[in-house]
Formats: sequence, structure tokens, C-alpha cells
Amino acid sequence: MSYGLLLLRVVVGGTMFSHGAQKLFGWFGGHGPSGTAGFFGQLGYRIPLLMALLAGMSEAGGAFLAFGFLTPLACLGIVVVMVNAIGTVHLKNGFFNGNGGIEFPLTLAAVAVALAATGPGRFSIDRAIGWDDNISGVWWGVGVVVVAAAISFVTQTVGRRRAAMTEAAAT
Repeated sequence: MSYGLLLLRVVVGGTMFSHGAQKLFGWFGGHGPSGTAGFFGQLGYRIPLLMALLAGMSEAGGAFLAFGFLTPLACLGIVVVMVNAIGTVHLKNGFFNGNGGIEFPLTLAAVAVALAATGPGRFSIDRAIGWDDNISGVWWGVGVVVVAAAISFVTQTVGRRRAAMTEAAAT
């Protein structure tokens, strides 16, 4: 089981880190903070640069997941970003990723929730420092879902302009 958890953490954490690095540093073909802020502005976010930085930091926190350090917090950051991505960009495109749908962000969010509930496994910093018994279990997974939903609700209702939300829902 520990090898499977390690594989999941490294692949999903590395994937999320690379997306965050695109937003924060322009690495891996990304657009950096200003380009990402422009995209967030088009989505109707009131403070697009701040939202771009927060999204980038949450995704770059995938490095914590890859190493199994503060695993539930890393999972929370991933789920918040993925729920917002689903709500603002992907939902209108249906399910399949080939059409820009929710398939990929939903899968990443589900893996993050499962890892929060399961724990990081034997090959993790959390285990090495003795935290893994205290920061895993089904209630950690439930907590990640509930807190991510609350943060995403606030982000969508307070952080975006009403006209942009109506336009996004119509398309």
C-alpha cells in the first residue's frame, strides 16, 4: 500500500507543482503571474493578480504532497483550486477532458481527497516526523471537502464580479 500511495503522491503532487510553477514563474511554458492574472481577469475575478498568486501557490504546494509533508493542507490547496477550475472553466464543457470538461480536475481533486483520508503512507516526511497518525483518517478527507467547498463558494461569490458569473453560466 505504501508504494501505491507514494506513486499517487509523487505523480499528482508533481503535476500540481508544475501547474503552479507555470503560474508563479512562467516555467514549463506558463505565462507567469501577469499572464495568469490576465486570464483570471477574463474570468471575472475582482483581484486577478492576487487570485493568480493564490492559485499558483496552492498548486505549487503539490510539492508538499509529493514529499508527504503537511499532507492534508497540500490536499486542501489542490481541492480548492480544482473546484474553482471546475466551476469557472470546465463545467460548461461537459465531462470529457478532450472537450475541456471536468474529467481531469475532478480526478485530481478526488485523488487529493482520498490521500487526505488515507494519509501519506510510510514513505513520507509526515511519517518520518511522527505526524501521520494524527493527520489522516476519513474525517480529514471529509474536512478537506467541506473546507474546500466553503473556500470555493466564497471565491466564486465574493471574488468574482456578478456579470462574469452570469456570462460564464450562460456559455
